[in-house]
Amino acid sequence: MMSTTTRMALPAAILYGVVGVLLATLVIGIPTDVVPNPIFGRPTTPVRTLDYAFLAATALLTGLLAASYAFPQTRACASQQSRTTVGGLLSFLAIGCPTCNKVVVLAIGASGAMEWFAPLQPVLGVASIILLAIVNWVRWRPVFQRSSLSAGEWRLSPTHHE
Repeated sequence: MMSTTTRMALPAAILYGVVGVLLATLVIGIPTDVVPNPIFGRPTTPVRTLDYAFLAATALLTGLLAASYAFPQTRACASQQSRTTVGGLLSFLAIGCPTCNKVVVLAIGASGAMEWFAPLQPVLGVASIILLAIVNWVRWRPVFQRSSLSAGEWRLSPTHHE
């Protein structure tokens, strides 16, 4: 049964989630030129299908994380900011143009960026998704607590249990 507090938080959660998805898409997608724009470009490598997939997964997980902030039960959770930050940064690195990343080019050169960094980008994308999924699991766990292992039903928890 859904508590009154949780029912009242749903509209805010939907709004936070939609804003989170949009912001993540724009903040990560524009500088990496996965979202086409007149400011940034990818002169040497085209946007790959995998780049769109990682951006979509990151945006959805970020939106889900943003939605969790509407529920009072999640406020009791320990901060997951470092995992969220690392997850977002890894996603940015995973979908960015390898030779457009100045730090990578300075560290290993343009040919190193294509030979060494580009093949690692999918691994960075998967690591990003894993970190963001862990953060979401930790944030949402207090909201949905198992009421019965045999029935597999979920109940909304009024408090956080660690």
